[in-house]
Amino acid sequence: MSLTALQEEVYANIREVPDFPVPGVLFKDISPLLLKADLVRRVVMGLCEPFRDLGITKVIGIESRGFILGSLMAQELGAGFVIVRKKGKLPPHNLEVSYNLEYGAAIIEMPDFAIDSQDVILVHDDLLATGGTAAAAAQFVQQKQASLAGFSFLINLKFLGGYQKLSKISDKIEYLIEY
Repeated sequence: MSLTALQEEVYANIREVPDFPVPGVLFKDISPLLLKADLVRRVVMGLCEPFRDLGITKVIGIESRGFILGSLMAQELGAGFVIVRKKGKLPPHNLEVSYNLEYGAAIIEMPDFAIDSQDVILVHDDLLATGGTAAAAAQFVQQKQASLAGFSFLINLKFLGGYQKLSKISDKIEYLIEY
Protein backbone atom coordinates (compact mmCIF):
# COMPACT_ATOMS: atom_id res chain seq x y z
CA MET A 1 0.00 0.00 0.00
CA SER A 2 1.39 3.40 -0.94
CA LEU A 3 1.77 6.16 1.59
CA THR A 4 -0.95 8.11 -0.21
CA ALA A 5 -3.39 5.23 0.26
CA LEU A 6 -2.33 4.97 3.91
CA GLN A 7 -2.93 8.68 4.38
CA GLU A 8 -6.42 8.36 2.87
CA GLU A 9 -7.22 5.51 5.23
CA VAL A 10 -5.93 7.47 8.23
CA TYR A 11 -8.08 10.48 7.28
CA ALA A 12 -11.10 8.17 6.95
CA ASN A 13 -10.53 6.85 10.48
CA ILE A 14 -10.11 10.14 12.34
CA ARG A 15 -13.33 11.24 14.01
CA GLU A 16 -13.85 14.99 14.28
CA VAL A 17 -15.66 16.08 17.45
CA PRO A 18 -16.87 19.71 17.43
CA ASP A 19 -16.57 21.90 20.52
CA PHE A 20 -14.38 19.47 22.46
CA PRO A 21 -12.74 19.97 24.91
CA VAL A 22 -13.89 23.61 24.67
CA PRO A 23 -16.21 25.52 22.33
CA GLY A 24 -14.61 26.32 18.99
CA VAL A 25 -12.20 23.37 18.94
CA LEU A 26 -12.64 20.60 16.37
CA PHE A 27 -11.04 17.67 18.22
CA LYS A 28 -9.26 15.00 16.15
CA ASP A 29 -10.16 11.67 17.77
CA ILE A 30 -7.82 8.81 16.83
CA SER A 31 -9.94 6.19 18.64
CA PRO A 32 -11.55 4.79 15.43
CA LEU A 33 -8.09 4.27 13.92
CA LEU A 34 -6.91 2.41 17.02
CA LEU A 35 -9.74 -0.12 16.65
CA LYS A 36 -8.15 -1.46 13.46
CA ALA A 37 -5.09 -3.56 14.26
CA ASP A 38 -3.87 -3.79 10.66
CA LEU A 39 -4.20 -0.03 10.17
CA VAL A 40 -2.31 0.65 13.41
CA ARG A 41 0.47 -1.67 12.22
CA ARG A 42 0.71 0.16 8.88
CA VAL A 43 0.61 3.56 10.59
CA VAL A 44 3.47 2.56 12.88
CA MET A 45 5.48 1.35 9.88
CA GLY A 46 4.77 4.63 8.06
CA LEU A 47 5.76 6.73 11.06
CA CYS A 48 8.98 4.74 11.55
CA GLU A 49 10.10 4.73 7.93
CA PRO A 50 11.79 8.19 7.88
CA PHE A 51 13.75 7.31 11.04
CA ARG A 52 14.63 3.67 10.38
CA ASP A 53 18.29 4.25 9.47
CA LEU A 54 19.08 6.91 12.08
CA GLY A 55 20.13 4.61 14.93
CA ILE A 56 17.27 5.58 17.23
CA THR A 57 17.94 4.22 20.73
CA LYS A 58 14.95 5.77 22.55
CA VAL A 59 11.55 7.13 21.58
CA ILE A 60 10.06 9.79 23.85
CA GLY A 61 6.27 9.57 23.97
CA ILE A 62 4.33 12.57 25.23
CA GLU A 63 1.34 12.09 27.54
CA SER A 64 -1.02 10.61 26.85
CA ARG A 65 -1.91 9.75 23.27
CA GLY A 66 1.77 9.89 22.32
CA PHE A 67 2.25 6.80 24.47
CA ILE A 68 0.09 4.65 22.19
CA LEU A 69 1.87 4.88 18.85
CA GLY A 70 5.17 5.99 20.40
CA SER A 71 5.60 2.75 22.34
CA LEU A 72 4.78 0.72 19.22
CA MET A 73 7.27 2.79 17.24
CA ALA A 74 9.95 2.13 19.85
CA GLN A 75 9.29 -1.59 19.55
CA GLU A 76 9.43 -1.42 15.73
CA LEU A 77 12.70 0.53 15.84
CA GLY A 78 14.26 -1.75 18.48
CA ALA A 79 14.49 1.19 20.86
CA GLY A 80 13.56 1.91 24.43
CA PHE A 81 10.49 3.96 25.27
CA VAL A 82 10.58 7.04 27.51
CA ILE A 83 7.43 8.52 29.02
CA VAL A 84 7.02 12.27 29.41
CA ARG A 85 4.14 13.33 31.63
CA LYS A 86 2.63 16.37 33.26
CA LYS A 87 4.22 17.39 36.56
CA GLY A 88 3.26 15.22 39.50
CA LYS A 89 2.38 12.08 37.53
CA LEU A 90 5.74 10.29 37.79
CA PRO A 91 7.54 9.04 40.90
CA PRO A 92 10.79 10.87 41.73
CA HIS A 93 13.49 11.60 40.55
CA ASN A 94 12.63 13.56 37.42
CA LEU A 95 13.85 16.28 35.16
CA GLU A 96 11.38 19.14 34.67
CA VAL A 97 10.83 21.56 31.83
CA SER A 98 8.50 24.53 32.06
CA TYR A 99 7.01 25.95 28.88
CA ASN A 100 4.46 28.56 27.92
CA LEU A 101 0.94 27.86 26.78
CA GLU A 102 -1.39 30.36 25.12
CA TYR A 103 -2.66 31.37 28.55
CA GLY A 104 -0.24 30.42 31.31
CA ALA A 105 2.49 27.82 31.66
CA ALA A 106 2.87 24.08 32.09
CA ILE A 107 5.53 21.70 33.37
CA ILE A 108 6.39 18.27 32.01
CA GLU A 109 8.61 15.64 33.61
CA MET A 110 10.76 12.75 32.48
CA PRO A 111 12.52 10.17 34.67
CA ASP A 112 16.06 11.40 35.27
CA PHE A 113 17.55 7.99 34.41
CA ALA A 114 15.65 7.51 31.13
CA ILE A 115 18.21 8.83 28.64
CA ASP A 116 21.92 9.55 28.57
CA SER A 117 24.44 11.25 26.32
CA GLN A 118 24.89 8.15 24.15
CA ASP A 119 21.21 8.06 23.10
CA VAL A 120 19.70 9.04 19.77
CA ILE A 121 16.20 10.27 20.55
CA LEU A 122 13.00 10.48 18.52
CA VAL A 123 10.22 12.61 20.06
CA HIS A 124 6.70 11.40 19.21
CA ASP A 125 3.21 12.70 19.90
CA ASP A 126 -0.07 11.99 18.16
CA LEU A 127 -0.69 15.60 17.16
CA LEU A 128 1.43 18.66 16.38
CA ALA A 129 -0.44 21.84 17.29
CA THR A 130 1.64 24.79 18.56
CA GLY A 131 4.72 22.63 19.13
CA GLY A 132 5.18 23.77 22.73
CA THR A 133 5.09 20.36 24.38
CA ALA A 134 7.30 18.71 21.76
CA ALA A 135 9.83 21.55 22.00
CA ALA A 136 9.80 21.16 25.79
CA ALA A 137 10.41 17.41 25.45
CA ALA A 138 13.38 18.18 23.19
CA GLN A 139 14.87 20.18 26.06
CA PHE A 140 15.26 16.91 27.99
CA VAL A 141 17.41 15.62 25.13
CA GLN A 142 19.52 18.75 25.30
CA GLN A 143 19.82 18.59 29.11
CA LYS A 144 21.12 15.02 28.87
CA GLN A 145 23.44 15.92 25.96
CA ALA A 146 21.85 13.21 23.81
CA SER A 147 21.23 13.48 20.06
CA LEU A 148 17.83 14.54 18.75
CA ALA A 149 16.99 12.57 15.59
CA GLY A 150 13.75 14.50 15.06
CA PHE A 151 10.05 14.71 15.74
CA SER A 152 7.23 12.40 14.67
CA PHE A 153 3.47 13.02 14.66
CA LEU A 154 0.43 11.27 13.29
CA ILE A 155 -1.33 14.61 12.63
CA ASN A 156 -0.02 18.12 11.93
CA LEU A 157 -2.46 20.99 12.51
CA LYS A 158 -0.57 23.27 10.13
CA PHE A 159 -2.64 26.38 10.88
CA LEU A 160 -1.30 26.45 14.47
CA GLY A 161 2.35 26.92 13.45
CA GLY A 162 3.97 24.10 15.42
CA TYR A 163 5.96 22.86 12.43
CA GLN A 164 7.65 26.25 12.06
CA LYS A 165 8.46 26.35 15.78
CA LEU A 166 10.01 22.87 15.75
CA SER A 167 11.94 23.56 12.52
CA LYS A 168 14.15 25.86 14.63
CA ILE A 169 15.09 22.81 16.72
CA SER A 170 15.35 20.05 14.10
CA ASP A 171 15.16 19.73 10.33
CA LYS A 172 13.53 16.29 10.70
CA ILE A 173 9.81 16.74 11.45
CA GLU A 174 7.60 14.01 10.05
CA TYR A 175 3.84 13.44 10.10
CA LEU A 176 1.37 11.27 8.17
CA ILE A 177 -1.54 13.68 7.70
CA GLU A 178 -2.32 17.34 8.18
CA TYR A 179 -5.32 19.59 8.55
